[in-house]
Amino acid sequence: MKNPFSGLFRARDKPQDSVSAAPVFYFGTSGSGKSVTVQSAIQLSTVYACVRVISETIASLPLGIYETVNDGNEKATDHPLYRLLHDEPNSEMTSFVFREVMLAHLLLYGNSYSQIIRSGKNQVIGLYPLLPDHMDVDRDSKGNLTYTYTTSDGKTVSIKPRDVLHIPGLGFDGVMGYSPIALEKNAIGLGIASEEYGSKFFSNGARPSGILTHPNTVKNPKALRESWNSAYGGSSNSNRVAILEEGMKFEPIAIPNNEAQFLETRKFQVDEICRIFRVPPHLVGNLEHATFSNIEHQSIDFAVHTIRPWLVRIEQAMNRALLSEQEKGRFFVQFNIDGLMRGDYKSRMEGYAIGRQNGWLSANDIRALENQNPIPADQGGDAYLVNGNMISISTAMKQQTEETKTDKRRNT
Repeated sequence: MKNPFSGLFRARDKPQDSVSAAPVFYFGTSGSGKSVTVQSAIQLSTVYACVRVISETIASLPLGIYETVNDGNEKATDHPLYRLLHDEPNSEMTSFVFREVMLAHLLLYGNSYSQIIRSGKNQVIGLYPLLPDHMDVDRDSKGNLTYTYTTSDGKTVSIKPRDVLHIPGLGFDGVMGYSPIALEKNAIGLGIASEEYGSKFFSNGARPSGILTHPNTVKNPKALRESWNSAYGGSSNSNRVAILEEGMKFEPIAIPNNEAQFLETRKFQVDEICRIFRVPPHLVGNLEHATFSNIEHQSIDFAVHTIRPWLVRIEQAMNRALLSEQEKGRFFVQFNIDGLMRGDYKSRMEGYAIGRQNGWLSANDIRALENQNPIPADQGGDAYLVNGNMISISTAMKQQTEETKTDKRRNT
């Protein structure tokens, strides 16, 4: 299957308009005077790192389709959607790449669009990502949604809503999402401005480390500078004692506060951008406030409060668009997030021990969670055990009744 909408995209300066009267947020000039677009924002290292860590994390999670059965849920490996979602959504990309692109579109543009390719029997046989800045969403005179896509050669193609997997981000009308880049362009623009200022400071700032002053006129200042650098310059001459003759003085030059402060601004903007994407700073390389004791909990918090909402958003959109009316309620799409929720080895073992001792985990249940081969059933791998001193209330009452009868017989 060939993607009918493949091709390079042209950059636009504003996001797609909303289908309602809700306010529209555009890319463009920020309060710092810097133009903020998807292309300029992604070149900011913190934005790139946040988009990458979220998109790669979600793309790496197992994704499949499950069926509700009498005794719970099981993987529906025979369902046609299972291979598309788990392995290969189309002939051009893997499931990992497809979901990585999907999340990049969501995080940068606020919407993800994919064309749904169906067979003559109305079966989904392919999913192709579409470029968000090429899609226009509107309503016709009857109030129905319309999707119009502009191809790389300028042609427009109308796509039926049933043939579009549309996953909106945070929005105000329930249909369209808004780009975090456009919403927070002032914060990102300040990050771009501070980065450019730092680059220009080091590339164009002719600022010496210090000044040698002489009470009289120096006949050959070049030779004096070279002699000074030869004696005291470089790492090999670090901390050597300088000898100044003829009343010369060395005055070091410090960076003025207004120029040194941009370093603090850059540090703050890292936290500010992480706040936009709800990413713990240590995941983008900022370990200033990270410790061995809190990184694990921050990572679990990242899985619960950042990754999980995106997963639910994607799962529900896929259930709505990819499953037929007859399949809804019986089949469902689901990510497996268990791997992100796992603590350190000691904590996991302690948790397994509690579950094993209280009878709601068997040895094979634990081994399955650790990706280990099961113990044969005849060797007790599926047995559920409890501590000997833990019995039900009814059993305790029976034992008390028997003890009372025994005491009465002894007394008689």
